[in-house]
Amino acid sequence: MELGFVGLGRMGMNMVRRLQRDAHRVVTFDRSAETVQGSVREGAIGAASLKDMVATLTPPRAVWIMVPAGEPTEGTVRELAALLEPDDVIIDGGNSYYKDDARRAEQLGPSRIHYVDAGTSGGIWGLQVGYCLMVGGEEAIFKRLEPIFKTLAPERGYAYMGPSGAGHYVKMIHNGIEYGMMQAYAEGFELLSKSSFELKLPRIADLWMQGSVVRSWLLELAASALSADPRLEKIKGYVEDSGEGRWTVLDAVEKDVPALVLTASLYTRFRSRQEDSFADKMLAALRNAFGGHAVRSGRP
Repeated sequence: MELGFVGLGRMGMNMVRRLQRDAHRVVTFDRSAETVQGSVREGAIGAASLKDMVATLTPPRAVWIMVPAGEPTEGTVRELAALLEPDDVIIDGGNSYYKDDARRAEQLGPSRIHYVDAGTSGGIWGLQVGYCLMVGGEEAIFKRLEPIFKTLAPERGYAYMGPSGAGHYVKMIHNGIEYGMMQAYAEGFELLSKSSFELKLPRIADLWMQGSVVRSWLLELAASALSADPRLEKIKGYVEDSGEGRWTVLDAVEKDVPALVLTASLYTRFRSRQEDSFADKMLAALRNAFGGHAVRSGRP
């Protein structure tokens, strides 16, 4: 099958490689001309612009966007909408907010350009093991694009979720759960690291992978990280969030769902970015004020 592909970052380039490995014809574009040339050296057809890409593809066209959520995706969709023709398809494989998907699909409707939201999970390991794909949009278009999904995903690794927005909604909740799982592992291993026993954390992580009820791919990654750096001394405990966790918590508020673990894990990420928390200073001041508890001097 033929596919245009926009965005050759860490995931995007590996997705292109996986597609080419299965003999799909891929026309690539990225803001970095050097990156595009790198894809050409690996067998893709490079485009100098989105206009060039659209002209190279055969109608009905399909273009997969793999760029950051927000304005980068919005701008790319707008530009493609002005270039594509009726029955062409735009696929957003990034982490867009699901309500934006519904809006885009509606805006593209009068031009008869189809819009598909493909929640994509797999990270940098997707080239080897495949990407889990949660797909929203028109079911007939999902079926048209199935050869692409079959190549990108492992066996049983893709599915149709429902109308526009459903794919990214499921991916949003997936990422919220991921936040909670990672937080549970992080807190558990911190307790192990502070135990009075001389515990070997890499060995424990590997052990738990052997039939334990807490085994998972995330635990495999934890075992790998601990094997390389048992005390994680080379890593600063600063954790970003890419949006989906926030959206999951907002969704829980809208639906009156008490998502306690997911909310706490998101707030813990916020806390990780504070060098010297004002809230902690206030707690220390209050303890000192009512109980005379000692406080440590701050920086002059």
